[in-house]
Amino acid sequence: MRLNLNQDDLTKKHLLTAQRRLLLELLEEVDGHIDAKELYLRAAAKDQSISPATVYRNLNLFKQLGLIDERRLGKVSCYYEIKHSPEHQHLICQGCGKVIEFESPLVKALMDTIQEKYGFKTTKFELYLEGCCQECKDK
Repeated sequence: MRLNLNQDDLTKKHLLTAQRRLLLELLEEVDGHIDAKELYLRAAAKDQSISPATVYRNLNLFKQLGLIDERRLGKVSCYYEIKHSPEHQHLICQGCGKVIEFESPLVKALMDTIQEKYGFKTTKFELYLEGCCQECKDK
């Protein structure tokens, strides 16, 4: 998914600064998940004036504006990704930390069944499974 990076992406209240544009572009380049520390390292390599605080502040802003998703995967890790329209789930390797996305019609069917059974309208659903990826399993 490509973001149309312009002032409309943020709002009149939040200007699309060069640092915000850089962070959004880096998030888009990842085409998946990235944590704040890695995002900071990549941003600082392109703009030495950027600080970790700037990265965290803007990640919070992007999340509030609905541009990105924050996923708490594993025990304490937070990962960020450009907001996807289709729901997807995650596999997290406990060995190397790799995050693998997957989609399954079974997960949607389960969610639909639960909503119907309990008369509950779900607004957010997250599923992640922890284990070992193929590379770590083969070691």
